Amino acid sequence: MKIKARLFCIFLLFFCLGIHSQAQKKASSYIEYIKQYNGIAVKAMDKYKIPASITLAQALLESGAGQSSFVVDSKNHFGIKCHSDWTGKRIYRKDDGPNDCFRKYDSVEDSYEDHAKFLQKYPRYAVLFTYNVRDYTAWAKGLQTCGYATDKAYANKLIRIIELYELYEYDAKSKVSSRERPRTQKEIQAAPPKKRPTFLSSGLLYVLAENNDSFESIAYDMGFKKKNIIKYNEVPEDFPLKKGDIVYLEKKKKKADKPHFEHLVKIGESMHGISQLYGIQVKRLYKLNKKAPDYVPTEGDVLRLR
Repeated sequence: MKIKARLFCIFLLFFCLGIHSQAQKKASSYIEYIKQYNGIAVKAMDKYKIPASITLAQALLESGAGQSSFVVDSKNHFGIKCHSDWTGKRIYRKDDGPNDCFRKYDSVEDSYEDHAKFLQKYPRYAVLFTYNVRDYTAWAKGLQTCGYATDKAYANKLIRIIELYELYEYDAKSKVSSRERPRTQKEIQAAPPKKRPTFLSSGLLYVLAENNDSFESIAYDMGFKKKNIIKYNEVPEDFPLKKGDIVYLEKKKKKADKPHFEHLVKIGESMHGISQLYGIQVKRLYKLNKKAPDYVPTEGDVLRLR
């Protein structure tokens, strides 16, 4: 009976892991949308210096991957309302009010163009253009704090979309990001490994990312294999780093150390980002809080850490 019970537990574990994996699968409609419109987003980044990852994530979120009947009729992929200075075509639907006015375009390209001009035109968004063009986290937080949307999870939703669909790869394709790109493998290995300061938190050894850093350059400097550091930090191979990011040099824990019992979610945080703060494995953070894999942390949520 003990053997049967043990086998059942093993089966149940793999079944649950299978559900988790399946829930993390990317939506085919999102994938098709990205294939169709990533070129327009990169061109907009070249011209207006708005991260392509942010443009694509906003369009996916606001338009439902371009599939809602309203978006098909209006070609408005960013949910931009008319405002008093809009002289173009209009379309009406229920939103904050019973019959709100939204902008209508002749093409999707026009919608992308107007979105970029919209952000550049209004002073409340001016701070966005002071951010690093490859720092999609800062841009997502900025959009929410500047009032682009009232949803308290707006920034965190954008970040989740960007990271799940690896939209940061399109930022790297833009001409304007070339000055801030990480060093190539050849450039890294052309110089001897440099000494990096190491830190210890919750019993875990880590380093802090520098400007234009990458997992490859950190692995080279610290004498690690790149694949191991990527595994420890639970990220895709080309995941971008920004200055100050925590990069662990060993496997994260199953729960946070005392006295870290809870975390109050802030704007611009993802489950992965929170897991990095406390050195917890992402899957354990979900499990501790009994959250489905599609959960997006919302500003004000309280998450258990142990």
